[in-house]
Amino acid sequence: MIIVIDYDTGNTRNVKKALDFLGVENKLSADPQEITNADGVILPGVGAFKKAIDALNERQLIPVIQQVAKQGTPMLGICLGMQLLFDRSLEFGDTTGLSLIKGDVIPIPTNLGVKVPHMGWDLNQVAHSDPIADIFDQQFSYFVHSFYVKTSADKVLVTTDYGVQIPSIVRQNNVIGMQFHPEKSGQVGLNGLTKFKEMVENADYSRN
Repeated sequence: MIIVIDYDTGNTRNVKKALDFLGVENKLSADPQEITNADGVILPGVGAFKKAIDALNERQLIPVIQQVAKQGTPMLGICLGMQLLFDRSLEFGDTTGLSLIKGDVIPIPTNLGVKVPHMGWDLNQVAHSDPIADIFDQQFSYFVHSFYVKTSADKVLVTTDYGVQIPSIVRQNNVIGMQFHPEKSGQVGLNGLTKFKEMVENADYSRN
């Protein structure tokens, strides 16, 4: 069972619909026990970083998500959900994130001749080969964001060029982030969700 963490972030139902379409067993839940016992976890997100962290805090889900990552459960953060995986964001001040991957969330520069927010279809390029990344090489996916992740190169599997190199897929062990919306990215996005499902099915981990 894949749990989609439900904390009123906007795109939870779209992610669930995509998983339903693929025939993936899933459930929307904010229940700590269900999240902890899940075979895989998806952290979606749309909107502002601080509001999302506040919502997770209100539901007392931050330590739950950190434990899930620590125990090795496959985890996928989508769009804002990917940004939440990192140490902090500079959106509307300085807000502490989940610190599952080292790095900061910073604004896309406005002096590069590109429109901010970054909205629409853009081309992905693989930086490091990985089963969940390779299918996106030279493929377009759908982005909506004004901030992007700054992290070490070894964590970045896929990038897109938007005046700066924006990490579009990151990974640290069992924790994966997609800056784009796979649920809005047509067949290639569905393929990415399928790869995550396969990762969940093939996961070899023990819960501590």
